[in-house]
Amino acid sequence: MRTFIAIELPEDIRNALAQIQSHLKYSDADVKWVEKENIHLTLKFLGEIEEKKCEQVKAALDEVAQSTKAFEISLKNVGAFPKIDFQRVIWAGLDKGAKESTELAKKVDVALVKLGFQEETRPFAAHLTIGRVRSPKNKEALKEKIQSLSFQPSAISHQLISSVILFQSKLTPTGPVYTKLREAKLGIPAR
Repeated sequence: MRTFIAIELPEDIRNALAQIQSHLKYSDADVKWVEKENIHLTLKFLGEIEEKKCEQVKAALDEVAQSTKAFEISLKNVGAFPKIDFQRVIWAGLDKGAKESTELAKKVDVALVKLGFQEETRPFAAHLTIGRVRSPKNKEALKEKIQSLSFQPSAISHQLISSVILFQSKLTPTGPVYTKLREAKLGIPAR
C-alpha cells in the first residue's frame, strides 16, 4: 500500500487555504488545485509498504507522538517551488509551528530509518502544497496574484496540532483518496 505520514490540518486553516486558492484562481493559470479536504503537512513519504511493515510504522509513530508536545500552527506566506518565476508547486508556509513541524519530521525520519526506510537527504520545508502547475499558461498572472497576498495574523488564527497520522494514498482518475491507518496523539499539550 502507498503511504505517507502527515499532520492533518484543522478546519479553520483548510478554509483559509481554500480562500487563498480562490484568490489565485483569478489568474486563470493552469493549476491542479489540491482539494481542501486533502491539504496536509507531509512529514515523510513512505511509498509502497507491506502490511507487516505498516504495523512497525504504526508502533514507531505512536512512540514519536508520545515524546512530542502538541503545538500551534499559523499560516505565514504563499510561494512557489522551485521559485516564483518558475512555478511547479504552489505552497503556503507556516509561521507558528514551523520549528515544531521540522523537529517532528526529523523525529519521524530517525524512527523510520531504524525500520529500514531511506533517510531524508533534503532539508525539511514546513509547507502545505495547495496546487501543482500543469503548464506555463498565465504564469505571470499567477505570480502577480501570489505576490499580492498579504497575511494579517488575526485573520488566520493559531490552531492546535495534537496528532500525527499515517495515511494510505490511493491514486484514482479523479485524484488521490487518503485513508487514515493510524492517528497517533501527541503527548503533552502545549501551554
